[in-house]
Amino acid sequence: MYGHPNAAELTYYGLYALQHRGQESAGIVSAREESSAFRIRRGMGLVGQVFSEQDLKDLTGTRAIGHVRYSTTGSSTLKNAQPITVETLRGQIAIAHNGNLVNAGRLRAELEADGSIFQTTTDSEVILHLISRPNPAIGGGALAQALSRVHGAYSLVLMGERELIGARDPFGFRPLVIGKLDDGFIFSSETCALDLIGAEFVREVEPGEVVVADEEGLRSFKPHNEPPREALCVFEFVYFARPDSQLGGRNVSHARIRMGRELARMHPVDADIVVPVPDSGTYAALGYSEQSGIPLDQAFVRNHYIGRTFIQPSQLIRDFNVRVKLNLIRSAVQGKRVVVVDDSIVRGTTARARVTNLREAGAREVHIRVSCPPHRFSCHYGIDFPDPKDLLANRMTRQEITKYLGADSLGYLDVDGMVKACKLPASKFCLACFTGDYPVPFAPEDDKGVLERRRDQAASLVPEEEARQRFLL
Repeated sequence: MYGHPNAAELTYYGLYALQHRGQESAGIVSAREESSAFRIRRGMGLVGQVFSEQDLKDLTGTRAIGHVRYSTTGSSTLKNAQPITVETLRGQIAIAHNGNLVNAGRLRAELEADGSIFQTTTDSEVILHLISRPNPAIGGGALAQALSRVHGAYSLVLMGERELIGARDPFGFRPLVIGKLDDGFIFSSETCALDLIGAEFVREVEPGEVVVADEEGLRSFKPHNEPPREALCVFEFVYFARPDSQLGGRNVSHARIRMGRELARMHPVDADIVVPVPDSGTYAALGYSEQSGIPLDQAFVRNHYIGRTFIQPSQLIRDFNVRVKLNLIRSAVQGKRVVVVDDSIVRGTTARARVTNLREAGAREVHIRVSCPPHRFSCHYGIDFPDPKDLLANRMTRQEITKYLGADSLGYLDVDGMVKACKLPASKFCLACFTGDYPVPFAPEDDKGVLERRRDQAASLVPEEEARQRFLL
């Protein structure tokens, strides 16, 4: 938020609207006039847990940036909570980052070799170090130079001494939009945050665009060469984005309903009820019901005080949440042929538990329908299924998955049907997790967790006291 007397408070409510995008930590950095010290509050947990009423009173200023974290690079610890702030020769800078850089490990090694000292293990901090040490011989500005060196997915908001900046990678993997409220400007990952605070949607930040908000208004530039294609993550439409948001000018909930319709055409079945997996499968189930003529029944009741199990940081917590997140209305399914519609099956843990629950409740048949294709490939651009061994569809055939889940049948939407439902050309999307066609090349040594792995390996080779002495010498 730039140019509003209640910038931090509005950012706080905006983060509430974006809570679905990350539940591990939250943070806000605010500032008033030029050269005033940044005010910072970060903490582990949900937005409502991190910020108190007094915190919001202390976060004064007319500009602020905020972040809710879902870790894809760097461990889930307080030191990695964002926004990250630094002091440079050019003044204070704060950054919040959505996405994943595929060359962060290599860049960090180069920077450390040149004397840079990092305070986190996230790839986001690499961008700050690059900004703080531009090459005068190259020209083009510090930010433009930094962005020319990082590869992968990034939607960024940066706050400096006088301005607020939004930037999106040349492929446009992650969404970023511009809003306006009174005389202030807003950058947000999704339009639903603009709706909550009563702001006007202006437009999307274009792939490869850098937009600056300052006392002169808005201005933009594109520091990159045009990429060969756009690559918005299609999983934003399938699962990640909120259903009331707009992506590429298309409403997310409408796209999910169309996915359900396409799924019913591809995989019809004789059944008594269609049961959605709340909340992410609700709209696809509605579409399946409308197309098939099978009645929709909300047989699963969600505990809304449990977060999204897919983005929890550990498998132990995911397994626990499977048992407490959804409760089944037994009388709704007893003796019936049930179609369960879900948005995706990644690891298979939750889907298998649901089938077991339905069988125990007396369901006569259980048919699983999934509103996206099978996930067979890693994501290196900001969704947390990077290891193929964790992907059920990479380890098993369709028949084996059906047997593993304990279902009577299993049907996935195909790539063509999913893209058709989004009403955007296939060339606009990244489909790598389904097809293996990666828009940006990556090296395994630069993959997720490389920073922690390298540190752990170094620590295991040298005893702690000896390592300390060597460092001091």
